[in-house]
Amino acid sequence: MSTLQAVKYSRGKLEVLDQLRLPHEFHYDSVATRAEAFDSIATMRVRGAPAIAIVASLGLAVELHNGPVPGSSAQEAIAHIDGALDYLKTSRPTAVDLTNAINQLKARIRASGDSKAPVVQAFIDEAEKLFEKDLQTNLAIGGFGAEWLRAQVGAAPDRTVSVLTHCNTGSLATSGHGTALGIIRTLRSEGLLRHAFCTETRPYNQGSRLTAFELVYEGIPSTLITDSMAASLFRTRGADMNIAAVIVGADRVVRNGDTANKIGTYQLAVLARHHGVKFIVAAPTTSIDLETETGDGIKIEERKPQELTQITGAVIKPDGSVDEGTKVRVATADQRVGVWNPAFDVTPAELIDAVVTEKGAVEKGADGSFDFSKLMPERWAKAVAGAS
Repeated sequence: MSTLQAVKYSRGKLEVLDQLRLPHEFHYDSVATRAEAFDSIATMRVRGAPAIAIVASLGLAVELHNGPVPGSSAQEAIAHIDGALDYLKTSRPTAVDLTNAINQLKARIRASGDSKAPVVQAFIDEAEKLFEKDLQTNLAIGGFGAEWLRAQVGAAPDRTVSVLTHCNTGSLATSGHGTALGIIRTLRSEGLLRHAFCTETRPYNQGSRLTAFELVYEGIPSTLITDSMAASLFRTRGADMNIAAVIVGADRVVRNGDTANKIGTYQLAVLARHHGVKFIVAAPTTSIDLETETGDGIKIEERKPQELTQITGAVIKPDGSVDEGTKVRVATADQRVGVWNPAFDVTPAELIDAVVTEKGAVEKGADGSFDFSKLMPERWAKAVAGAS
């Protein structure tokens, strides 16, 4: 069975799956302008660090392709594109993939020629390359992650492992296959996966709405738990299910390995350490921020209070079936209560066993931090060595 597609693209046309309607309804929004791309990202109809960068880049590419593009010179075209990219950058501030994509696109158009048409064409070509490369990146992460975990636990084909994942990091968060969920897919394809547990991921329920849906869609043996059940799961089921790892994605990994990811990730890392379970971060190198030294420098986005105090869902009929055409919004708390709703938290590097990228798995050093210099020597030299 083919995997789900969050993004459908052909030159001049972009469709983005509205993930707020899942798992009960498939609906693709047409995204033809930067404003529509921004709205799709900001409202979380599309989410996941790689997918955010892809939709922002391709949304602007479609706008530029369909034109008109103001100005007549290369300089005017570059200024126009720069302004559009700076606007898109503000749609979700925590995920670094978008910033890295914007930097790459800005560099590409500046090396494209001395007239308007080549600048516009260079942007479109580069945005399409970002989209195409993401799938290969995810497949590589899946392979390196499965290889690292197999080496750690000695998982031969006749000894399978179970894992726990948090939030959604699969095809719906990327161009396909996924990062953390990509590792789970690869484990299964290699006959190494016994069972996948996924958290509900409150307050936005990406785990129950999206990850559970992907796992069921592909027939992967899986069980949904609430976020507060993880400790009991490790204690009561860890041995008999051979729960070997927690595998999560990342919205930003900074220079020392501190990782920002969906709220609730930090507590899973603490629980994993206590119970002797490996903790793996799956992240493309585009999610690694070498300019920020530690997690203290990460800006954490805060979301609206209603995400905690209200919930939307399809109506359940008296016979237990789902009425996909009828949705209601209900209160889950007193609407007057004060709310703190950070979208992400930061897991310290010392609680992470490996950061798995498309270039390989990196383990932390004796000092408890990660060294990405060999993984990304050019970026390291520019961001770190050049700044010292």
